[in-house]
Formats: sequence, C-alpha cells, structure tokens
Amino acid sequence: MQKKHNTIHQFQHTCQHRRQFLKKYIVLTGVISSGSFLASIAPSTSWALEAHHLNSFQAQSLLSMAKRLYPHEGLDDAVYAILVKDIDQLCNTPETRKVVLKGLSLLNSPHPFNELSAAAQVEKLNSIQETDFFHKVRQQCITSIYNHPLAQIYFGYEGESWSKGGYLLNGFNDLIWLDNPPEVASPMPFKEYHLN
Repeated sequence: MQKKHNTIHQFQHTCQHRRQFLKKYIVLTGVISSGSFLASIAPSTSWALEAHHLNSFQAQSLLSMAKRLYPHEGLDDAVYAILVKDIDQLCNTPETRKVVLKGLSLLNSPHPFNELSAAAQVEKLNSIQETDFFHKVRQQCITSIYNHPLAQIYFGYEGESWSKGGYLLNGFNDLIWLDNPPEVASPMPFKEYHLN
C-alpha cells in the first residue's frame, strides 16, 4: 500500500511540476484553422510557443505588432509566432532585453496595443518608428517571417534554384500572383541549342 501511495505522490508532484513549467514558459498557443494553407502541410494543427524572457502579454503584443507591420491575409499566427520566439531568444543578452522590454512598454502605453483599432495601431507604430525597438522588430520580422519554410510555401517561393540549374529554366515564369505579361514584354532570353 505504501508503494502505491508513493507512486501517486510522485505522479501528483510530476503533474504539478509540469503545470508550473507550462505556466512559466508557454506564452502563446494557437490552432491552425482547417481552411488555412498550413493545415495541409503543418505537422500538427495546434501550436505552442515557449519563451524564457517574455510573458504572455508581451508575446501577444509582439505578435500583433508583426501582423500590423507585415499583414498578409490568410497567413496563420503560427508563422508570425516565429518572430516572437526569435525576439525572445535575442533577449538572452541584457542589452537587447532592455531595448525590447522598454519598447514593449512604449508599445503598450497608455493602452494595450492589442486592444487598439487597426488605425490606432498604425498611429502607435508611426510614433515609435525611430526607436531601436521598432528597428529591431522590423528587421527580425523580415528574417523570421520571410525565411520560414511555411511562409515561403504560402508566398509560392519554391526555394533556391542553383542546385536545380538556376531560375531561368526552373520556375522563372511561373508566377501565380501576377497577371501574365504580353509576349513582347517577355521574350525568351536565349534559344535552346541541342547538339547532335
């Protein structure tokens, strides 16, 4: 009977420890909607973001900031959350953490950024656009969002082409988001020659 009691106690302790870990480190969670392009390619329809330096409110503010800076209809929050993870990792250095926390404080005062209308969010971003925080987040958005494979699939980027012979003969003219130009605007760059 004592052994069973010890096992239950260990299990309860483990569950309590796990809950404390989740409360401390999991700051953003989400579900990929079934209509999203990510639903067909992501390994799971749910996601969670672990952060060590940012709390949930700060992480959500960064996520909203990224979505306002680089809005893409239909791009799931899971892709924008990569920015939050990367900014959190940059906060390992005291200087960066100070810049980020000060910037988040500016972003959320006098009212939380997430509660502002779209127009008020743009106005708020315009008011802080000269800060180190704004520049750091904007720069990190570019690499975190646009270098991520899920975003690249969303945008139709097929990846590097050098190993496949270059872009000219591999996808140069397969743009799906632009109208096809007239034939005179896109002459063949060279003729293919076949040696007999």
